[in-house]
Amino acid sequence: MTTPQPDWQAYLAQMESVLGVELDDARRAELHLQFSRIATLAAPLMALPLDDRLEIAGVYKA
Repeated sequence: MTTPQPDWQAYLAQMESVLGVELDDARRAELHLQFSRIATLAAPLMALPLDDRLEIAGVYKA
């Protein structure tokens, strides 16, 4: 089963809006490339099946 790739262009546009940052086309293209690389590196880890008996990590609450 393959995991669909995120829409990095939409993600970058949303982050620009949320953070109030304007990126030029060159920076946007470089960020798209870097996010794609990070996703490729993370894919094997994300695909690792976990045993149902493993405990879920706790959630810190202040």
